[in-house]
Amino acid sequence: MTKSQTVLKAGTRPSNLALTQTRDALDRIEAMLEGIAFEMVPIASVGDTDRTTDLRNAADDFFTRELDDALRNGKIDLAVHSAKDLLYPQPDDLDWFWLPWRAEPRDVLVLAHGKTADELPENPVIGVSSERREKYGRTRFPNGVQKTIRGNIEERIAQVDRGDYDIVIMAGAALVRLGLEDRITEWIPLEELDVPEAQGYLAITFRKGDERIMALRSLFMHAVTFAGAGVSNKELCTLATLRALKTADICLYDSLIDKSLLDELPYGAQAIDVGKRCGAHSKEQHETTRLICECVRRSKRVVRLKGGDPGIFGRLAEETEALEELNIPFRVIPGISALQAATTGTGMLLTRRDISRGFVALTPRLSGGGLARCDGGMKDKLPVIYYMSIRAMDQIAQQMIDDGHDPETPAAVIYNAGGEDEQLFKTTLKSLPDHAQKHCIRQPGLIMIGETTRYGYKEHLGALQGKRILLTCSEAIQQKAADLVHDLGGHPVQYPLIRLKPRRNYSLDFKNKDWLVVTSPSSVRALMKLVQDQKIDYRSIPNIMVCGRGTAAEFAEYGIQVDAQPEGNFSAEALKILAKEIVKPGEKILRVRSDKAGPDLAESFQSLEAEVEDAIIYDNEQIIHEELPPFDAVFFASASGVESFIAQRGIQALENKICVVIGKPTAQALKRHHLTPDVMASESTIPGAIQSLAQYFISRCMT
Repeated sequence: MTKSQTVLKAGTRPSNLALTQTRDALDRIEAMLEGIAFEMVPIASVGDTDRTTDLRNAADDFFTRELDDALRNGKIDLAVHSAKDLLYPQPDDLDWFWLPWRAEPRDVLVLAHGKTADELPENPVIGVSSERREKYGRTRFPNGVQKTIRGNIEERIAQVDRGDYDIVIMAGAALVRLGLEDRITEWIPLEELDVPEAQGYLAITFRKGDERIMALRSLFMHAVTFAGAGVSNKELCTLATLRALKTADICLYDSLIDKSLLDELPYGAQAIDVGKRCGAHSKEQHETTRLICECVRRSKRVVRLKGGDPGIFGRLAEETEALEELNIPFRVIPGISALQAATTGTGMLLTRRDISRGFVALTPRLSGGGLARCDGGMKDKLPVIYYMSIRAMDQIAQQMIDDGHDPETPAAVIYNAGGEDEQLFKTTLKSLPDHAQKHCIRQPGLIMIGETTRYGYKEHLGALQGKRILLTCSEAIQQKAADLVHDLGGHPVQYPLIRLKPRRNYSLDFKNKDWLVVTSPSSVRALMKLVQDQKIDYRSIPNIMVCGRGTAAEFAEYGIQVDAQPEGNFSAEALKILAKEIVKPGEKILRVRSDKAGPDLAESFQSLEAEVEDAIIYDNEQIIHEELPPFDAVFFASASGVESFIAQRGIQALENKICVVIGKPTAQALKRHHLTPDVMASESTIPGAIQSLAQYFISRCMT
């Protein structure tokens, strides 16, 4: 074993399948993290030693009990399972998550070597191990004889080969992982035999509260999004919530929403009603909270869609606190509430000059549904929010103390709430004047006074640990980068330094071209803008060669598939190697690029005796910022971004900051200023860069 600072013991069942799939998963994780290694510890479960019990009647922990006990007594640090073997919910002292790499989920038919389903006897003996497969067998082979089958994959195949069974139904993923694809007689379509959601996934279990494994888990979790749907009208939903819905895997929604919002979910996403109406709850609150925690631990992107604003009588604290306990990140998107619709929307304005300078909003309901008094004493305990009050902190504090409020009442001052440079200071009523002298900031701000200011969302959750990540990439890809940072528990600080400006006077001509060469997503967007402006038929576009998956994915957004790209090491250098294999002398190539990209790639194609048009179709226009917001790490997606940042802020602005770069040209731009990147993207894409930054933070906190 490679010498390592930290070695974690990973339990697994001793079957060939379990050992193979566990080693493969652990190898993938080791490749992500520096200083981490795994030692496999085979542990036989009762499911391995008891070969007689019908699995349809077996205990829920039939394949996991002994591994659970090994976790509890400290023999192992984690256990790797087939996800469908786990007991749900897990015991209270254990925690879990799924790995995101799903193998082929379909089931298969396995017959003796060389046999097909058409050659089966009139009453074939069918080996089954679940009610689901038994039902399929009765439908597909109504004259078949159902018979329980046990044993590992190799043993089940052997039983078919020696004639104990004519057919066995099993998971295709198991045969693929063992390299036994040649034994698959027939794949069963999902529309004929649906499979458990967990089939094809691997899961990891560990002792609840183990900070090392929770840190590891954060690499595979998407931050849960709590989103306000607005009130009974899709048009009152924010753009941020609509964007979250468009990328969700699972949406848990309230009753009081416009159901047409669910149409925004992508094909295949789950929509689960967890709504509550007076006297008719589809889910109790504790069930909803548990469901959120389970869905996100399956490596799914979860949106909790709440009517109105999530923070106003929405039980938000209970749901976020459950995630905080599990160290799982989340973000909250505010929404338009019934309060605003019923007042601003009707003209019964809550604030009207010389009539009303504020308002009280409360519920008479106690937890459990009872009614409470709403007298003056209770109202005095409600939080008070002061707008347009930053310059009057001294007077406000003195007035409240004079009115009988405890000077030690907690208070908070929030500047530019919801902005990139939001700042929050917590203090007390009597200390507000001191805050005014030391910290008063020339920005819009609110003063909040009351017990609720003692609370707040837990920070430092997720792989990015709440770090502020400065995103310097172009405006066109800012949102994609920001979404990835949100997913991994970071705070994106959007700070584009480059604006892409297509050269509208350039006339595209694909006529007689054999290849179109494009090397960045930005170039794709500029190209397609010209294609659309000039009303060019997509069918005239020649074969497309790109340097990586990010560029190919951008073409796919327009419904266009590329024809050639390197298999790995996505870069211009890899593209040059590929071109030597596929470009023929005399072929005509159109290379499109920005004004900053340089002619090097086009010259390399010319050396292959190809006719090359090196076309500059867009310019990188610098964006000037007046101020630099606070940040912990910075992401550079291009050499021009590096140059623009340093020209505006100088190299001193990067002192004690983590720098992540998308590829070698960007790293070389830093090195020209005698700076070395801390993190190089595992592949030259935005997801590759952000994921590599997350792995960097997790490696540091696990060793």
